[in-house]
Amino acid sequence: MVFRKLPGVSASGMGLRLSQKFVFLLFLSGLVTLCFGALFFLPDSVRLKRIFLPKRENAPLAVELENGAGEHGLKPDKDYEHLPGITPGKGDTSTKMKATSRKSSATREAKNAEKTAVKTQENWNQSRSKGAPVKYRLPENKVEQREQGKGTVFSKDSEHGSSFDYEKFKKCLLRPPLGVDGGKPSDVQTQKRREKVKEMMKFAWDNYKRHAWGKNELRPLTRNGHVGNMFGGLQGATIVDSLDTLYIMGLQEEYEEAKEWVEQHLDMNSNGEASLFEVNIRYVGGLLSAYYLTGEEVFRRKAAELGAKLLPAFNTPTGIPRGVINLGSGTSWSWGWASAGSSILAEFGTLHLEFVHLSEITSNPLYSEKVMNIRKVLNKIDKPQGLYPNFLSPVSGNWVQHHVSIGGLGDSFYEYLIKSYLMSDKTDEEAKKMYYNALEAIETNLVQKSPGGLTYFAEWRGGILDHKMGHLACFSGGMIAIGAEDGEAEKHQHYMDLAGEITHTCHESYTRSTTKLGPEAFRFDSGSEAMATRLSDRYYILRPEVVESYMYMWRLTHDLKYRQWGWEAVQALEKHCRVEAGFSGIRDVYTSTPVHDNMQQSFFLAETLKYLYLLFSDDSLLPLEDWVFNTEAHPLPVVRRQCMTGDRDSESQAWGQQQKEQ
Repeated sequence: MVFRKLPGVSASGMGLRLSQKFVFLLFLSGLVTLCFGALFFLPDSVRLKRIFLPKRENAPLAVELENGAGEHGLKPDKDYEHLPGITPGKGDTSTKMKATSRKSSATREAKNAEKTAVKTQENWNQSRSKGAPVKYRLPENKVEQREQGKGTVFSKDSEHGSSFDYEKFKKCLLRPPLGVDGGKPSDVQTQKRREKVKEMMKFAWDNYKRHAWGKNELRPLTRNGHVGNMFGGLQGATIVDSLDTLYIMGLQEEYEEAKEWVEQHLDMNSNGEASLFEVNIRYVGGLLSAYYLTGEEVFRRKAAELGAKLLPAFNTPTGIPRGVINLGSGTSWSWGWASAGSSILAEFGTLHLEFVHLSEITSNPLYSEKVMNIRKVLNKIDKPQGLYPNFLSPVSGNWVQHHVSIGGLGDSFYEYLIKSYLMSDKTDEEAKKMYYNALEAIETNLVQKSPGGLTYFAEWRGGILDHKMGHLACFSGGMIAIGAEDGEAEKHQHYMDLAGEITHTCHESYTRSTTKLGPEAFRFDSGSEAMATRLSDRYYILRPEVVESYMYMWRLTHDLKYRQWGWEAVQALEKHCRVEAGFSGIRDVYTSTPVHDNMQQSFFLAETLKYLYLLFSDDSLLPLEDWVFNTEAHPLPVVRRQCMTGDRDSESQAWGQQQKEQ
């Protein structure tokens, strides 16, 4: 570069001024850098970081059969394939924005959560003094912070022993949980089929123990463990998921192994990103169920500790929780692929059962308050055609998209409405009303009949129907059946007929495949009915939803075809999914020699095998009048408030006397 010489200025003088300018610019740039960096240490810096820091690339969101469903932080129970840029088996290029706030932000959130808890306690005590109905028992001590700076809030009571009376709870059950003679069926053929399912469970468990002990899931082909990243560093998902299945099947030695691992190795001090939904239904649900079935204090204590770590996810303007939480810091955020940072209906709508029971076992109403607030938000906003879209903003409380599905992204929200009513001993009228209103809107807008006479649920996209039904939606046959008992009397048979038709359609999706196992999704267009028309929909990952509906339909109708259909599923699993070291999903249900995906899902032991075992058991095993199953098939007891706080009815007294005599 050529500098033009200025009049009266020497070359040496010009050089000096350039040095001064250089020093000044260096000082100025350092000052700007210092000020800009300081912003990152302010309490509200997390939003600035989200703006300025680069987004971390997210692994493929779709189910990758080779790497195992749920590999990338999402349970395969959620159907994401319809989202832009996501194709099962191909992955996507979307990114996930992770909050990276420092300890100051986590501490601030923890203090806010503590203030909320204390205020809730004070309001509750005030309502009690005014004679308001007492819904939950509270400890005498105040709710206090257990771990400063980690957003973890729960009571001393939940840490050192609850006021929950387990002995009284047992006497409030109408029937023994394990039934008459362990629920052994009366006929020999059904006994043999039940024993076969039990053998499958032991085979799956033994191989998990041998090759993947302590890991989340077993890879049966390579004979090693799989951890994944959707549990935030928690491990042993298969162990926690299997506790109640082992117990009800009478696999006592295996149950004791699982209990010992939970007691000694289930470490809650993880510091990774976890799915709120997955941790709740598998870990919290599994621990709660194990506690109620066995009375082992370790399960209550672990459930309370983990439940407390989930509370900061609710720290949003609306109280609608975000989908991802760091179990260590308490920081939460929405899935990066979710439109406009929205929360997912099936995720924030599938907390109610577990959180009500967390209030029960800790005597802390905060958990129940959190999920009841979700209902308040949902009841305030308009619903298109009476339907609940799948995406909701946790900031504004408004719908983000008008996509409605009874399968992935929506499914278990509806399930938890009717089950909340049943679990409340049929006193939760709000849940009942919400469920039947939703079901009426679903019937009006989504229920379709194919030319071949098959009834199915289409998906709704702002008024346009997509004539596709996912395997996940096949749980709805059982859901509609258990709700039929408490609908309007004139509609009882209508609901039972609808439940039977949906279950029949799902059975057809199995029988029309070469392997007699159902695809991930099946369609009703272009002349095809109940079959997958896309290669990306042909896989089966040991899913439970179809046999779940078989179990409920058997319990409520005692039609032998449901047991026969269940046995067909057992035979197909044995033939196509059993390998030398466990059970594996398959890539194509329409191929006679299918390729395995090398993943034994934890829900195969928690749900698929449990529902099959119950299908071939007497109805007295986990009777439906005493138990509801969470969406991971973990049985949770009906809450009989009057019995727990006062006199038992005569039927409960009879069961209590029977326990004494035994």
